[in-house]
Amino acid sequence: MRYEFLIGLRYTRAQPREGGGNRFISFIALISMLGLALGVAALIIVLSVMNGFQKELRERILGVVSHIQVTTESGELTDWSHVVQGVARHPQVRAAAPYVQQQGMLSFDGQVRGVMVRGIVPKAEDTVANFSRHMQAGRLEQLVPGEFGIVLGAELAHALQARLGDKVTLLAPQGLVTPAAILPRVKQFRVVGIFDVGMYEFDSGLALIELSDAQKMYRMGDRVSGVRLKVDDLFAAPKISRELLRFLDADVGVTDWTRTHANFFRAVDIEKRMMFLILLLIVAVAAFNIVSTLVMAVQDKRADIAILRTLGASPPSIMGIFVVQGTLIGVIGLLAGVALGVTVALNIDVVVPFIERLFSMQFLAKDVYYISELPSDMHWSDVGTISVVSFVLTILATLYPSWRASRTQPAEALRYE
Repeated sequence: MRYEFLIGLRYTRAQPREGGGNRFISFIALISMLGLALGVAALIIVLSVMNGFQKELRERILGVVSHIQVTTESGELTDWSHVVQGVARHPQVRAAAPYVQQQGMLSFDGQVRGVMVRGIVPKAEDTVANFSRHMQAGRLEQLVPGEFGIVLGAELAHALQARLGDKVTLLAPQGLVTPAAILPRVKQFRVVGIFDVGMYEFDSGLALIELSDAQKMYRMGDRVSGVRLKVDDLFAAPKISRELLRFLDADVGVTDWTRTHANFFRAVDIEKRMMFLILLLIVAVAAFNIVSTLVMAVQDKRADIAILRTLGASPPSIMGIFVVQGTLIGVIGLLAGVALGVTVALNIDVVVPFIERLFSMQFLAKDVYYISELPSDMHWSDVGTISVVSFVLTILATLYPSWRASRTQPAEALRYE
């Protein structure tokens, strides 16, 4: 083991001596370690929580929006069974379901709301979406052909003041042309279910009816609006959507969830990156506290440096001693921060309720936020990136004080000793 490391380790472990300077330096070194540990831990915890929110939102959106949609420019797909057979040949397509999607207006008890009406086949829809998991009342299977049942989002049902068994009136914008006027098509539907996916966009503006009932209501015959697909790997959806074009006719279009909600997920990703940069400044401030620690240590050890120089130590060796000392301070703080951050991130479902009970408060109130619990999804790649960046900042913080130490002149340092 080189003597630079031994001396640097000795300086780091040195006990505070009475009278002053060394005791204060040890205190500043301890503060530097704690600051770095808290900064690293905060960065790991915040990124894990943001990953958790991103995952939760993605799952909730994809519980309603399919991974891939096959549609046409006209909005009507004639031979949809042929499309289903074609996409089934792709090895990564797990399920397919036809749908009809049209606009409408729901009316009940004097309340009127504009909605997006989606006609579905309940059994097929269960294979591409998760409505059954989010049913607040009733069941999706109660959408039976010819019985004109309807399933409403929770916010939509609340706005209409409609409950299970109530009959709501659906108005289709495509009118009936008569000699007197153009009359809208009107049909009563019985509420057979209410779903709550936790996304206001869908809970307040989406209504589900049976596919054949939707075809009758909107006079589509055997046509549908498109086919919704579920694939094995949702992150491979863009690639799979391009590959599916080989199995389909030229007049159809294929879109995936990354395109239909591109702005939303891009905004979440940008927010995550900005939070990383902002919190990294905390780590940088803590790392550069090591500068003040080493500057004072160099001043305190001027006599030792001079003696080492007279014994033949070279300037690079002197510099190495203080680089070792600063690096050890940073590494100890870094390891403590990683341990704390990983522990909290993996147990946030226990830590947060404990803090809420301790202070009699709730971070995310259920009556305000759709996600009432802090989710956490820790990625080891994030932990590795944070550790590497923090370590580099620590090394950079040691360079200037160590260089100043190596420039110490023995005669000047020993003049007043």
